[in-house]
Amino acid sequence: MAVTGSALGPSDLEPYRRDLIGYSYRMLGSAFEAEDAVQETMVRAWRNLERFEGRSSLRSWLYRIATNVCIDMQRNVQRRARPMEMGPASPPLEKFLGPMLPEATWVGPIPDAQVAPQHGDPAEIAQYRESIRLAFVTALQHLPPRQRCALILCEVLRWQAAEVAELLETSVPAINSALQRARATLRTLPTEPAPTSLQSDDAALLERYVEAFERYDIERLVALLREDAVQSMPPFAMWIQGAVNIGKWMVEPGPSACRGSRLLRSSANGAPAFAQYKPDPAGGHAPWALQVLEISDGVITAMTFFLNAAELFPRFGFPLHLDADR
Repeated sequence: MAVTGSALGPSDLEPYRRDLIGYSYRMLGSAFEAEDAVQETMVRAWRNLERFEGRSSLRSWLYRIATNVCIDMQRNVQRRARPMEMGPASPPLEKFLGPMLPEATWVGPIPDAQVAPQHGDPAEIAQYRESIRLAFVTALQHLPPRQRCALILCEVLRWQAAEVAELLETSVPAINSALQRARATLRTLPTEPAPTSLQSDDAALLERYVEAFERYDIERLVALLREDAVQSMPPFAMWIQGAVNIGKWMVEPGPSACRGSRLLRSSANGAPAFAQYKPDPAGGHAPWALQVLEISDGVITAMTFFLNAAELFPRFGFPLHLDADR
């Protein structure tokens, strides 16, 4: 029997919030915008519950609202990217750092605690990790919104084409055509090796990384990186390729101020992450960057240092200051 809006209340919508945030994040490339989109989705749904007649599922109805909100939010807005999409790698010298670009330029991180599957099915967790990684979310931004929606719903969330056709008010052949075009576009983009599933050996690798970084032992740090590893630092467009070059960058005057940092463990986009605190001249340690690492075959292949720490740390549950004895 269909459930109509008169039999529903706002509490019936809340169980969908987590999945809607994951969907909206993949659509928008920003955790901040995803939360705004889902909040707007819930507000619109609450205001129109009495109009919900039960002809489709409550889930489909909410995703239709969320899709429209995400598409509206992206009108006349430039595509979010990563530094690697902005231009070639730079020499490891501070003079190439360039200006800080607006937050809306970049695909940002999202805490796994906010969107990851809440049960431990290995296949679902592996599929989640692949579908939320920074490289994949960035690739999605190259697609027109309706193609992006079709690809996420069909290939990430495993909806049937008929369900997506109903949501987008189109036909199944049109959805299949959109999927073909989306896949063709993604095939034209530079490919990156997918990170391997985290193994027990990787826990030891991360411990060595934390020890090397906190001691600022650059030689040991470089030894943990793949030869062609990349480092990027949004909101700067500059990025560096090569373990040796990353080591040279770390001892430039500005980066060398990271000596004495503290790292606290987290996870983002299906990958290990660390809250980095730099020494505070006033005492203790102050927020500096959220580091997101990618690991493949026992080595670190990519390091993204998101420098808008004051905004990101509260989202990840980290304090905005560490006392000296912590």
